[in-house]
Amino acid sequence: MRTEVSLWWIQSEEDFDSAQANFTIKKYYLTVFLCQQAVEKGLKALYIQTKKKSSMTHSLVLLATECAIPSHYLSFLRKLTPQFVNTRYPDAAYGVPSELYDVKIAEEYLKQTEEVMKWLRSRIKL
Repeated sequence: MRTEVSLWWIQSEEDFDSAQANFTIKKYYLTVFLCQQAVEKGLKALYIQTKKKSSMTHSLVLLATECAIPSHYLSFLRKLTPQFVNTRYPDAAYGVPSELYDVKIAEEYLKQTEEVMKWLRSRIKL
């Protein structure tokens, strides 16, 4: 299981780095998408480490609950969960995703994602 945890965690960190890079080039919808991806993959790494099995869910709240994440993160995770769809599909976003996210929105997602990532880093054992 250690290899699987490592694979998920490495990609989680890469997605968060890419979220930050996209923020710099003002691709805010990609910033938010990659924040969601980073957190989901990080939570999956911790889930696999903790439960010794994989999870097929995209629900950040379910993964977080199973991994005993502090409850003060749950409100953000509820908001972040649907972003893996809303940031990519006009029919889900009711508009062009690249036009719906601005610097303020992306900055808030980055800030809160960074907090979750710090918590995850403190728990992941590679």
